[in-house]
Amino acid sequence: MNDVLAGRALAKRFGQTVALDGVDLAVAAAEAVAIMGPSGSGKSTLLHCLAGIMKPDAGEVHLLGQRIDHLGERRRSALRRTRFGFVFQFGQLLPELPAEENVALPLMLGGVARQDAVRTARQWFGPLGLGGMEGRRPGELSGGQAQRVAIARALVTKPAVVFADEPTGALDQTTGHETMRLLVEATKHNGASLVVVTHDPNVAAWCDRTVEVRDGRLTAGGVAA
Repeated sequence: MNDVLAGRALAKRFGQTVALDGVDLAVAAAEAVAIMGPSGSGKSTLLHCLAGIMKPDAGEVHLLGQRIDHLGERRRSALRRTRFGFVFQFGQLLPELPAEENVALPLMLGGVARQDAVRTARQWFGPLGLGGMEGRRPGELSGGQAQRVAIARALVTKPAVVFADEPTGALDQTTGHETMRLLVEATKHNGASLVVVTHDPNVAAWCDRTVEVRDGRLTAGGVAA
């Protein structure tokens, strides 16, 4: 079995609200999967459980065949920094750092020397159409440029899985189209799997497969782990 990431019988409640109700989802190597559903359906909760941001109340999460949901916060944090990459709706770049240091940050947090981390980070700027922007701060970048910096940051550690939560939600249609093209191409080129949470079918269309979440359950497209 070549599943890189698998959630099995995932359940999560917030008070009386059932966010996940026994979800099974497997993601293959270099596969791009879109998770769709209306607001409050549980799609972001599913992403957060798969990514080790929160623990499910029941069920299991496996990364490359190893269970990760039962790990302590410190070890899950290390996984998020090294084996996972993240692209959020608003990029979440640090405004005081130049673009190259924003990209290098996961490496530096992992103990790589600043000079070496920045050298590695710079290698991502050309392929993502950001040549010459290494020294710009986020406030000096367009929305699309900032998201490409976020994509570079997500991939710089060569993660197994990249998670993207509404990655084009703050962009116009043309910029969003180009951002999704770069995101899908870059993750596949680097052998990473991609999990995208979106409400936009045009974004989901870039992925290999779409699963739909409603009332905490997969209603279409899921593959049992």
